[in-house]
Amino acid sequence: MNYRRLLKYSVASIVLACAAPQAWAQGKQVTITHSSATNSHWGVAALEFEKVVEALSKNKYNVVVQRLDNEREAVESVQLGSQECALGSTGPVGNFVPDIRVLDVPFLFRDYAHARGVLDSEVGDKLLEKFKARGMIGMVWMENGFRHLTTGKKEVQSPSDVRGMKIRTMENQVHMEAWKAAGVLPTPMAFSELPSALQQGTVDGQENPIPVILAGNFDQLQKYLYLTSHVYSPGVLVCGLDFWNGLSAEDKKIFQDAAKASVKANRSRVEEDERSGVQELRRRGMEVREVTNREAYQEAMKTAVANFEKQFGADVLKTLREWRPK
Repeated sequence: MNYRRLLKYSVASIVLACAAPQAWAQGKQVTITHSSATNSHWGVAALEFEKVVEALSKNKYNVVVQRLDNEREAVESVQLGSQECALGSTGPVGNFVPDIRVLDVPFLFRDYAHARGVLDSEVGDKLLEKFKARGMIGMVWMENGFRHLTTGKKEVQSPSDVRGMKIRTMENQVHMEAWKAAGVLPTPMAFSELPSALQQGTVDGQENPIPVILAGNFDQLQKYLYLTSHVYSPGVLVCGLDFWNGLSAEDKKIFQDAAKASVKANRSRVEEDERSGVQELRRRGMEVREVTNREAYQEAMKTAVANFEKQFGADVLKTLREWRPK
């Protein structure tokens, strides 16, 4: 939580304790968490969600934005009803809604237009419907961005150089299988544990989108950045099913509008980071390596992709790869 919000809610607590109940101006509290800095693609999305909900509801709802580094815990809290909403990457969410793991298959999407087009179509809508069976409402798709590899001491010239390296991945079976096929020792861990793991040499590298590498200051922990774009990393905003079912139709519309506004803020920030992020990381001293032969990484992961075709259906993956706007 940033200092503005800390002051807001500290003052509110004092007022609540001292004022008469009927004088209390704040509305029903709704908590939303995310796993990154306030000034990040997740932070700006959460703040936009807060702003729109409070404005449209005329402060009937008081949105509290909090940082929770462990995204799996955040999803569990939403599922159990101990917090109302959470936004973040889909990596850990696949453990709750297995069907969405198909989106994490390497080299599935050509570019941002392709990925966003699929997620904003009926394909994405059908996947969001899967959340209800798990006690959640999938509100909207967001994004982390295309993921890239970073390493510390060892420089990678080709996929063969990553063999035997310990690379931190999200707690995501698809990502782990793909890297394992390339000869990597995938080391899943919560994002909150990653900085210390890099400092201590528990892992040799990690992979994340540019916005995450920027917000997490990984230039201070890693020497090399390789623009592999090996997988598109979606994000999602989820809310608890009981919370959602308790809203009126009018209030549901408010939260839906706020969710759509938060997507715009999220994607706009990702675009901004993509435009200037690599240059900024270079300025900070990171050595950036362009990857012109992405097909080599595809080849390295091909046995995993063959397994994904069996798991998710070759026809399904073909449809996603070849998707075009109507």
